[in-house]
Amino acid sequence: MSERNKGKPALSRRFGALTTSAALLALCLGTTAPASAEDFIWSMVTNQAGLGDQGFNDLAKLGVEKSAEKFGGKPLVIQSANQSQFVPNLQQAIDSGSTVTTGVGFGIRDALTQVAIANPDAKFTLIDAVAVGKDKKPLSNVASVTFREQEAAFLAGIAAAMTTKGTRVGFIGGMETPPVVRFLSGYEAGLHYVNPDIEVSVAHVGSFTEPAKAKELALGIYDIGADLIMDVAGGGGRGIFDAAKSMGEGYWVIGVDTCKGQFAPDNFLTSAVKDVAGAVVYENQAAAEGNFQGGTVSLGLKEKAVGLCPDNIDTLSPEIMAKVEAATASILDGSLVVPATEEEAKAFKPAGN
Repeated sequence: MSERNKGKPALSRRFGALTTSAALLALCLGTTAPASAEDFIWSMVTNQAGLGDQGFNDLAKLGVEKSAEKFGGKPLVIQSANQSQFVPNLQQAIDSGSTVTTGVGFGIRDALTQVAIANPDAKFTLIDAVAVGKDKKPLSNVASVTFREQEAAFLAGIAAAMTTKGTRVGFIGGMETPPVVRFLSGYEAGLHYVNPDIEVSVAHVGSFTEPAKAKELALGIYDIGADLIMDVAGGGGRGIFDAAKSMGEGYWVIGVDTCKGQFAPDNFLTSAVKDVAGAVVYENQAAAEGNFQGGTVSLGLKEKAVGLCPDNIDTLSPEIMAKVEAATASILDGSLVVPATEEEAKAFKPAGN
């Protein structure tokens, strides 16, 4: 864990789950903005999935809006239709006087790194990746924020294993980016923490913006005997929820990033959420107070930045919650290290299970 994590504020409610960043934002209520607060511009550049993804783009937007509300100034959101727009959009934010520019998603890493090197006096937050210079060291003007998604996914895997009626479940990712791999690794480990015999059918859409293809993949996985799929397909994940609805009662979806029960209320089990909005506000608060610090930071259960969806957590059975609580305690005390890679997941053998 990075030294920057020391002293990080709590980012969550029960089991580290936060979708509205309430705990972190509460820390900002007493902050007195400097006289130049009206000049602050809290900007973000989306990845190609854009707003409306019900994921990290929407969460980052919430973060810049809350920053303007709490620290003064205004939010600036620039949408990217494709990767070729990343560099000009990031530069546009800088040219507009951005106080801190947030780039969202692993795919924007190279573009943000390029712009950050070209604008050494500008401040950036990078979500889900690390920006490094030619010396392979993290850039000092970029707060590179990554999440230990595998820890939240592990808890979701426990819930999945204790809900499925069979021994096959599914996982559909957008692309094989590091965060998607961490979600898959934690999910598989959580499943096998409960039942080593469960098999996982894995598919990737090839993008984070194709709900029709995601639905087709989901229906294929349901057709071969799965009754539950984890959705890590970004904006395209809506198709997975549509597939579950079409299958009817007894078919489940687990979401990520935010609670997504509104897409299929009768088929939604839980989500492995992460507090992107809180992380954006935290870095912006540091800039507002003159304490912005670049480098890397890793956020997980210990920092209360990841967990299960709080919206419907009371619908999970007492047996599931007991298992989740026991696993959470083991992760926090270090006796259980959740795998973050495919290789680690294959080698994972939880003690006592």
